[in-house]
Amino acid sequence: MREEGVTEANDTLAVAGEDPPRISTGSDGLDDILGGGLDTDRLYLCEGRPGTGKTTLALQFLLEGARRGEATLYISLSESERELRLVAQRHGWSLEDISVFELVPPEASLDPNRELTVFHPAEVELSETMQLIFERVATLNPSRVVFDSLSEMRLLAQNPMRYRRQILALKHFFAGRACTVLLLDDMSSKADDLQLHSIVHGVILLEQIAIDFGTERRRLRVIKMRGMSFRGGFHDFTIKRGGLEIYPRLTAAEHHRDFVSGVIPSGNAALDAMIGGGLERGTSMLLLGAAGVGKSSLALFYAIAAAGRGEHSVIYAFDEGRGTVYTRARALGLPMQEAVEAGLIRVQQIDPAEMSPGEFASLVRRAVEADGARVIVIDSLNGYLSAMPDERFLILQMHELLSYLGQLGVLTILVLAQHGLVGPMQTPVDISYLSDTVLMLRYFEFEGSVRRALSVVKKRSGAHEMTIREFRLSSRGVTIGPPLMDFSGVFTGTPRYTGTGSPLLDDDESAGS
Repeated sequence: MREEGVTEANDTLAVAGEDPPRISTGSDGLDDILGGGLDTDRLYLCEGRPGTGKTTLALQFLLEGARRGEATLYISLSESERELRLVAQRHGWSLEDISVFELVPPEASLDPNRELTVFHPAEVELSETMQLIFERVATLNPSRVVFDSLSEMRLLAQNPMRYRRQILALKHFFAGRACTVLLLDDMSSKADDLQLHSIVHGVILLEQIAIDFGTERRRLRVIKMRGMSFRGGFHDFTIKRGGLEIYPRLTAAEHHRDFVSGVIPSGNAALDAMIGGGLERGTSMLLLGAAGVGKSSLALFYAIAAAGRGEHSVIYAFDEGRGTVYTRARALGLPMQEAVEAGLIRVQQIDPAEMSPGEFASLVRRAVEADGARVIVIDSLNGYLSAMPDERFLILQMHELLSYLGQLGVLTILVLAQHGLVGPMQTPVDISYLSDTVLMLRYFEFEGSVRRALSVVKKRSGAHEMTIREFRLSSRGVTIGPPLMDFSGVFTGTPRYTGTGSPLLDDDESAGS
């Protein structure tokens, strides 16, 4: 039980103009969005269509209170206590420390002399229902209350005026009890209940969106928090065993960390020379080219080089499995398996049909902030684009992600496959202007043989070589030849040779991309 002085203390804070204390919602992600949690002694609304996760979030809210030794109460007008306990059991929770008040017990609802509806206006007046609620709250004196749900109260009230009056009665009743209340609403009314929004202190909206292929997308938005700053917009979330996992939208401006600047080598002297000595910490490089030309292979060299320095790297594979990545590394003679076993490289396979962009950004944040990753490889942006079909939002998300990683001194390697093999190439999304360095890889044909060329077309932070060179991948790694001075039109795929002799690399064993 709480101390009697809590209400007076909160009133004193309000008079003094100080912020009331905050309490956790039971979700770290939602607490982050709200800037620390909910103000105490307030009335909040959580709304969403059936199946969006309202009940699960409400139980998390009460379980957090119970964990802190607070008295908690779940008032159910729509679900039986048995149904609630089944939901909790499937999340691995116990409700033994939570009081569940099922307003109409099952045995009463099965009485043949009663209607089969939970409430009937002719039998149970709304005022009597409210009186039962007030009496139970007065008896338990809880710190946290969940009211599930307002749709039943709306049916009992029968008209908007009476409904609004009862919500106001709820608000005034709880106002002096140092109790934080969460109202649940399934949005069964025909229009947005703006009257309800005006009464409550804050509104949280949960949505579930069906997409053409893959799992549904779930997102949360804080519509209103009176007198509180919060992170607006939509935030992705998932429902997993253990509750809602909410992924706050990444805002780069909120993250900054001092780091020692320096050049990061690839482990290949010729490649580093082309780039102007190497890549700087906190920058990004885009590897651009056709499928199979060697983009993913070059990205591996940076992860292996980081492991050689004792730094942690994470490779997010959207298009390939871990086995393919390991096989490619072995073909290039790279000690990938040893680095993985030492915990210096982690390869994480991403299914874009099952993961939202917000969840992916959360994975990257965890890798950088919790695991200390210094090199991030995203292979490829084509798979990332599949998770976010709207190109405009992809650019915005990638801008925030690259800015965030840059401010923490992380090197980011992006892989983007172009459409086509030779000749004019189509790029699914233009993200080159966001990248600090752009390395272009192309196939070209010479004397009936398909070869590979690369060139650094952009480096924002310094000088770089402007030539086009042939390169070859083999069990000895990457071999870079001299500039193709005697060729023109190499990047068209059908160059013209104007010199004499043999300007290209000797035939050698090659490896995959």
